[in-house]
Amino acid sequence: MSNDTANNPGQAAGEENVTTLKGMYEDYFLDYASYVILERAVPTIEDGLKPVQRRILHALNEMHDGRYHKVANVIGQTMQYHPHGDAAIGDALVNMGQKDLLIDPQGNWGNTLTGDSAAASRYIEARLTKFATEVVFNPQTTNWQVSYDGRKREPINLPAKFPLLLAQGAEGIAVGLSTKILPHNFIEICRESIKILEGKKPKLFPDFPTGGTIDVGDYQWGKRGGKVKIRATIEKIDSKFIAIRELPYGMTTTSLIDTILKANDKGKIKIKKVQDNTAAEVEILIELAPGISPDVTIDALYAFTGCEQSVSPNACVIINGDKPHFVSVLDILEHTTHQTRELLKLELLIKKKELEEKLHFASLEKVFIQQRIYRDIEEAEDFPEVIDLIRAGLEKYFREPDQKATKGDKRIPLLRSITEEDIVRLTEIRIKRISKYNSFAADERIAALEAELKQVKHDLDHLTEFTIAWYQHLLDKYGKGRERRTKISSIEKVEVAAVAANNAKLYVDRKEGFVGMGLKKEEFVADCSDLDDVIVIRKDGKLMVTRIADKTFVGKDIIHVGIWKKGDERTTYNMIYLDGKTGRSMGKRFNVTAITRDREYELASPEKGSKLLYFSANPNGEAEIVNVLLSPASKARMKDFDFDFSELGIKGRSSTGNIVTRYPVRKISLKEAGKSTLGALKVWMDEVSGRLNQEERGVFLGGFDTGDLLLVLHKDGSYEREELDLARRYEPQNIFFIGKYDPQMVVSAVYFEGERGATLIKRFAIETSSAGQRFSFITDHKQTKCYLATVHPKPEVELAFRVGKETHTRVLDLTKFIDVKGWKSLGNKFYDGKLTGAKELNERYVPAGKDASPGKGQPKTVESGKLKPGDTIELDF
Repeated sequence: MSNDTANNPGQAAGEENVTTLKGMYEDYFLDYASYVILERAVPTIEDGLKPVQRRILHALNEMHDGRYHKVANVIGQTMQYHPHGDAAIGDALVNMGQKDLLIDPQGNWGNTLTGDSAAASRYIEARLTKFATEVVFNPQTTNWQVSYDGRKREPINLPAKFPLLLAQGAEGIAVGLSTKILPHNFIEICRESIKILEGKKPKLFPDFPTGGTIDVGDYQWGKRGGKVKIRATIEKIDSKFIAIRELPYGMTTTSLIDTILKANDKGKIKIKKVQDNTAAEVEILIELAPGISPDVTIDALYAFTGCEQSVSPNACVIINGDKPHFVSVLDILEHTTHQTRELLKLELLIKKKELEEKLHFASLEKVFIQQRIYRDIEEAEDFPEVIDLIRAGLEKYFREPDQKATKGDKRIPLLRSITEEDIVRLTEIRIKRISKYNSFAADERIAALEAELKQVKHDLDHLTEFTIAWYQHLLDKYGKGRERRTKISSIEKVEVAAVAANNAKLYVDRKEGFVGMGLKKEEFVADCSDLDDVIVIRKDGKLMVTRIADKTFVGKDIIHVGIWKKGDERTTYNMIYLDGKTGRSMGKRFNVTAITRDREYELASPEKGSKLLYFSANPNGEAEIVNVLLSPASKARMKDFDFDFSELGIKGRSSTGNIVTRYPVRKISLKEAGKSTLGALKVWMDEVSGRLNQEERGVFLGGFDTGDLLLVLHKDGSYEREELDLARRYEPQNIFFIGKYDPQMVVSAVYFEGERGATLIKRFAIETSSAGQRFSFITDHKQTKCYLATVHPKPEVELAFRVGKETHTRVLDLTKFIDVKGWKSLGNKFYDGKLTGAKELNERYVPAGKDASPGKGQPKTVESGKLKPGDTIELDF
């Protein structure tokens, strides 16, 4: 019988045991997939580490002597436990060192901001941090296993008493699955763990070392299916420069600049120069092309470059060394918090056992020496007799746990029975120690052990409180300098078409009926982007909207061509057309808010002979007055009259319109440009993003009509009047006031004048006429600082200042303190020195009257520096 047949009794004699190729691949694939998942790519929930990270930390702990070790040496030591190449170990070690939590690096470890790699392993050094030695290791509570070659032992999991997985984050790609856990803030992890132990509901969101802004509205505790948006922090320096100060997670300055240059090459943004000035802090300086808005460019950077990232977390971890599980960050936090509690309990139990042993032997030793039991063994003939004599001597003074106390029994109760090992240890005490034995010191030591044991028992009885104290200890000892760096905020979706740079020009060939970007010898229409739509209206009364291209035929006799925006309810078209059927001239007003591209729509009558007589496009719903001149042969008594479009309502594009005249028209011409009939455009500013909007988000700025301007009072002591631009972005934290400008406004300001060293108050009307230009209303001395500025007609403020060591406050009606003067005047002196605080007591002023926002603004407070000791003031109110 063959060996195969012998090994398989159910197999008939003579048959061969055949393993198919398909079966081999199935087995090999499953083995390989399981190996990659469990041994390489996915971290365990118990200590939050992948195998290579755990082995690196174990090797460093074995080497730990407080000094730095060459990374090449660390890699070599780790290879005793990790069955892979040195490159994988080195990369993992550098990655851990850059996270600044467990590894203390020395030398050039690369730059996570720029993407520069670390120096060679022979040039850099590392050691464990104090946090790692305190939190991660304890051989008494570690479960061990044999290393891959059987020569060493290594930990199955490290007994980490902190959620390392959440603090460091993790990312790995295995076979058939992946994991992506975002890093979280150290301080917040400690605080939220304490909340769990207190039975409260925790809240934890990602925090990145690169800073930036994150929108956690769809985070879903980091579960599979959740998503976060992450943005770089971009600052507008002036009209020509913007700077990127913080990076989105996962990007470096090199990779981010690459995306910016690609977007510029494609014409999505227009920049002149990009300069990377990054050192300890990120600074990517972007010089804009002439005439390009920095605010629109900022939005375009978010829309077309890596300045905004969408990240989908996927918390996949190994639990109990068994298999991967898809969990949430809350699951990980709760598991590690309760695990920390159990590890602390285990450590306390071990410590309790050790203290009991020390106390037990200290008590035996004290009686053995003080009662001179060692003299009883002088006549003993052999060692067994020595043991018996010592035991008998000790039993006179100690009562074992299984012995009941009798009346008058004054023996000391023991925590456990006396063993032969205890007696042997007593016999090993040297004569020198016995001769120098200090009874008082021994009593103190026993008392200290008893107090320590009592505290350990108390901690075991109040384990939750002890665990809370542990997290508070970590927070107090290691939390400094680990404050949150990533700002949590809502991130608006940037409309791509709205911020795309005008990377193209629109031309029209009215005679032949073509529009497009490639008709450079024809009539120029407007700057545009390659994402825009073009609206065309022909003399025959047909309308069409088409996507911009190099050259598109839209029909001859074009009378209007422009850029069309979907949902635009402000742009209004006014027209008069001849109805070919009735011979009447009809007038109508309409919007074009939604269409089907490349489809013709009838604006006039479809009857033969119909045609447009007059047409205008008005961006803000303006209604003009036109002069209508009739044919001389007509029977009308008035052959010359005016027609006012404001008398018509705005209807749909397919409406017939109203009769202008029943007689033949010779000529229609514009007589008077009109104002908007749509009413004021109500505008708000989002107090988080600084974006203007019409969706009632944030602070109401007023209702804007044609020609109205926006007034901005900046905290640097300047003001600016400018035309309303909904694409403009502001910095709310740098603004005292923003709203509709009223020529009757009076600005009231409180500021410290640096040259005179005094706090001044001034009130002035805006006398400058230039729009879009910034004017400073305080002096340019380097110590000059504006505390407060308002346009409220009856400004009331509370000012705080020091007199000696005491702080005083005064409430002032600024209209009674000073009259209105010129905007360049210094104002009247309030106080010889700096203020410690200034607060406006009025509600936020909205100059639009009945258009006031339903929300009320909050008083604004600005804190300043302190006065010098001994300063005095004289005030006359």
